[in-house]
Amino acid sequence: MPINELTELVINLCIKIHKRIGPGCFERVYEEILYYELTKLGIKVLRQQLMPIEYDELHIKNAYKLDLLIDDKLITEIKSVFPLPTVYFNQMQTHLSLMELKHGMILNFKVPLMREGIHRVFNNKGREEL
Repeated sequence: MPINELTELVINLCIKIHKRIGPGCFERVYEEILYYELTKLGIKVLRQQLMPIEYDELHIKNAYKLDLLIDDKLITEIKSVFPLPTVYFNQMQTHLSLMELKHGMILNFKVPLMREGIHRVFNNKGREEL
């Protein structure tokens, strides 16, 4: 699926979830529901994926964790916090860089309207998919 179609689908699902559940749940609830909705549509999703870091000869096996990796091309981080700290944007840039991917989304459900909680993040040096 092309990345713009994929991000549009994710946005629409998040709006649907937010309208139904509201802004008051824990992050893991939104993550699990989004995972359910995506897999129900037949989209490949890895959840709570532990990723390694290589540093010279050092291999750190479980250095960081992705909330959702969708279709091997879109990293999503689910949040439920207001206000959204800028550190999450730095974290997403790091994840994209380490994975050598272009596209990420921070999805913050602790907002009155879901469209206010959707943030796309880009890594111009990344590739389109794994």
